Amino acid sequence: MAAPLLMASEPGVPEKRRVFVLTDIENEPDDAQSMVRLLVYANQFDIEGLVATTSVHQRDRTAAWRIRQIIGAYGQVRDNLGLHEPGWPTAEELLAVVREGLPVYGMKGVGAGCDSPGSELLVAAGLREDPRPLWVLVWGGPSVLAQALRKVRTTRSIEEQQRFVRQLRVYAISDQDDSGPWIRREFPELFYIVSPGFHPGGAYHYATWSGISGDKFHGRFAGADFSLVDQPWLDRNIRGKGPLGAQYPRTEYLMEGDTPSFLFLIRNGLNEPDRPDWGGWGGRYELYTPRKQKWHLAAETRPIWTDAMDEVRGVDGNWHTSNQATIWRWRAAYQNDFAARMDWTVKPYAEANHPPVPRLGHRDRLRARRGERVDLSAEGTSDPDGDAVSYEWFYYGEAGTFTVSSARTGQPVEIRNFDQPRAWFVVPTERVMPPGTGTLHIILAVTDHGVPRLTRYRRVIVDVTEGEP
Repeated sequence: MAAPLLMASEPGVPEKRRVFVLTDIENEPDDAQSMVRLLVYANQFDIEGLVATTSVHQRDRTAAWRIRQIIGAYGQVRDNLGLHEPGWPTAEELLAVVREGLPVYGMKGVGAGCDSPGSELLVAAGLREDPRPLWVLVWGGPSVLAQALRKVRTTRSIEEQQRFVRQLRVYAISDQDDSGPWIRREFPELFYIVSPGFHPGGAYHYATWSGISGDKFHGRFAGADFSLVDQPWLDRNIRGKGPLGAQYPRTEYLMEGDTPSFLFLIRNGLNEPDRPDWGGWGGRYELYTPRKQKWHLAAETRPIWTDAMDEVRGVDGNWHTSNQATIWRWRAAYQNDFAARMDWTVKPYAEANHPPVPRLGHRDRLRARRGERVDLSAEGTSDPDGDAVSYEWFYYGEAGTFTVSSARTGQPVEIRNFDQPRAWFVVPTERVMPPGTGTLHIILAVTDHGVPRLTRYRRVIVDVTEGEP
């Protein structure tokens, strides 16, 4: 038997994650769409900046007015959201952190005399004494971030500069101006997630983030259920629900290209933001220096968190291997979650669905040898609405370092009773790649039977050690 199998302590109230958004909102509808979704998760975050910026698509204007308009609609539903979960910021608190960058393109806004209300707010947030990292979510061009970094480098002590860079975590939706490569070159220690490249070179086609909904446009991939991101679904589940839903525009190119940046941060039991290689709703990324591609603005000079691939069985019954699959594999879960939260904006608690609460009957980190049986337990799992729940235990091979192949594609680690609260598997002994040790990730997905069906997760990591029983 694998050891130890001890009862896990009940988790406490989680800390909110700090976020700072840079958005070229109004260059096309998808930024406004992402802003609506962000606000129905606003109780999970400390939102410290909502900054309107430029990008390659919108070079000489910003549109903070649109952010304020969406916040106004949020203010009309905020009290109703509070019936479902606590912790929602007021509209006034959100309006207080709305700013603008300079209405110029890219590196033209970086240098002496290029400070803006947006960059100054980012400097203040990054230098604030807070043990939590500050997630900078770049939905447009990152020139406001570039100017903030430059300002700190030229005006602060070495210690303050280092602390500022250590505090930041960047998730950028490709390179939407020419300042991204400059940032990564000039600040090699900066934590940076990106599918690098520029839209005119075709970068969006190759980007991980296009897995959110890019089946028919930028990404042009197969395997995902496009009906969950198409206009009829959005009309029915999002746009038709109250004042905030009315602010959700119709899609022109693809739905919510910027949303993966904060899907990555939602507390769902799967996401681990400091480990992009573990995968989650916002995709999976690995740390390496990518080779120069024709759609890159410049050669990368150091390791970044960038594109990785998952193998996923699609709705067509076939297996698909791509970086976009690291996001679309979770599509039913993240879309249903959004639909439920939009219900929260207009319905009382008793008429809406709320996510289940998975629990483990043991630690979330186990130790086993090859050939050893590992017992899994979800005993104690519950649902706040009293709904029945379904269980699925599955092996997430790409997230771990224990490498095993199989004559059968997809699940080389067979989990017995995978759809029950108690399950088990045997650590493989055959077709194991050297050194035969490493980490093995098992995901528990618990889905309730409410409307819409909601999913939450727990991750179990098994450290496979040397030797066999």
